[in-house]
Amino acid sequence: MRIVLLGAPGSGKGTQAKKLMADKSIPQVSTGDMLRKAISEGTPYGLQAKAVVEAGNLAPDEVVLGIIRERLGQPDAENGFILDGFPRTTQQALDLEELLDELGTPLDTAVLLDIDFEVLMKRLTGRRTCSRTGKLLNVYFSSQQELDACTESGGELVQREDDNEETIGHRLDVYHERTEPLIDFYQSRGKLTKIEAGGRVEEVYARLLKALS
Repeated sequence: MRIVLLGAPGSGKGTQAKKLMADKSIPQVSTGDMLRKAISEGTPYGLQAKAVVEAGNLAPDEVVLGIIRERLGQPDAENGFILDGFPRTTQQALDLEELLDELGTPLDTAVLLDIDFEVLMKRLTGRRTCSRTGKLLNVYFSSQQELDACTESGGELVQREDDNEETIGHRLDVYHERTEPLIDFYQSRGKLTKIEAGGRVEEVYARLLKALS
């Protein structure tokens, strides 16, 4: 099973990838995590990316592809992988397609976690962390009992600075402009699988498994 996960910020890609990874024993290949690891370990690709990233710019595509190539060559990726966070543009998708064909591991499908915009905004703007327990909660979707448990234990519901409507709106604009075209890209190749990403995590995961079976 070789898949790319697509979806807007807050659609649940990371959560679903972790469940799939545990069930199917295939790695979640998160380019952001791999890039940070390569930089911290001082690998050749990490050194190339370090100065660029520290200047606040995105790592060059050729560096990210090089890191993906190295990662997919490891034994745990022999039976498949879940690509999360790459590609983000049509050009990256073309480059990835070329790389996977070269490795003899073509993509099986690109899974789009499709979700209503209003629900997405509530997921993102409603996120809170309990200052006492560290538990992740949501003022719109967590039960009142869970929210009260935090405050009654002496904790506060803390919102991340970047979980405000202005910042989230910008992130979604970038997604619509740069990443949304990937939906048409994979659809034109007959490799798009769309699932409804609203509802509880377990419900979404059940839909994901059914779509992939």
